[in-house]
Amino acid sequence: MTGYLVRRVLQAFVVVVLVSMIVFALLHVLPGGPARAMLGPQASEEQVAQFVQANGYDQPLPVQYGKWLGQLLHGDLGYSYKLNQSVTSLLADRLPKTVLLTGVATLLAVLIAVPLGVFQAVRRNRFADYLLTGLAFIFYSTPAFFLGLVLILGFAVELHWFPAQAPQASSLLGVLSQPIGLFLPIATLTLVSVAHYSRYARSAIMDNLVEDYVRTARAKGAGEGRILFRHVLHNAFAPIVTILGLSLPGILSGTLITESVFNYPGMGLLFWTSAQIQDYPVLLGFSLIVGIATVTGSLLADLAYALLDPRVRYTRA
Repeated sequence: MTGYLVRRVLQAFVVVVLVSMIVFALLHVLPGGPARAMLGPQASEEQVAQFVQANGYDQPLPVQYGKWLGQLLHGDLGYSYKLNQSVTSLLADRLPKTVLLTGVATLLAVLIAVPLGVFQAVRRNRFADYLLTGLAFIFYSTPAFFLGLVLILGFAVELHWFPAQAPQASSLLGVLSQPIGLFLPIATLTLVSVAHYSRYARSAIMDNLVEDYVRTARAKGAGEGRILFRHVLHNAFAPIVTILGLSLPGILSGTLITESVFNYPGMGLLFWTSAQIQDYPVLLGFSLIVGIATVTGSLLADLAYALLDPRVRYTRA
């Protein structure tokens, strides 16, 4: 297990370095170069030249990358000249709010999707299975922004049960003090994720129900409930955990859209507004954070898979 752990961590480290190199390359292919992109088209040639010299953009690319990487290791993601604030502080202020939104939505999605997958697998090819499958396909194929608008029209405009806008507090505690405003954005992300996870849960459980160990347990007189909850679910969780880790980029992209729909002050809304004003340092900082989070999610999924299924450690040794 230790060798597998070390190997996967080293692989993740290499991927993170590659992600940083890609983000650094994107910085230098911005329209007009990094200096012009950050200062804006209104900056004079003299201002651009001073900016290039002050930030070392006239040095060789390997030297620039080394300095940029050193800044990253010290938590410096650059400076937003349009918002007049460091990118690190901008993201740090909004990251907890996005983690709250995605964390609660993902937790609820798993808690709902796994029982639904179990129910569909047990009742497969029956009316309830067909009905839930149809609903899952509808929610899975519905864009997050459209689903959010439907929920706003239904529960905020027509029924007046929930506010159409998410909490606008500047702090995480302020957001938590208005939980009713979180209902619609969390419901949007949860419904989309439930549709995704329930299909995988159903397939994983159905695959395990036809395995030899299930027939052996039945032959020994074990009840269906004991077989399902003590044996099948344990083996079925491995692919579900993998999907959780690999779906992190999709969750974050859905959060970006959902935050813009509900005007939720998280990283997604920051990215949206930064794209509109062409604030490239914020866009690149966000891309780097998402890339690292994606690699981390994949790593955690692999490690969890190895813990749930010991055979992984040997087959990949």
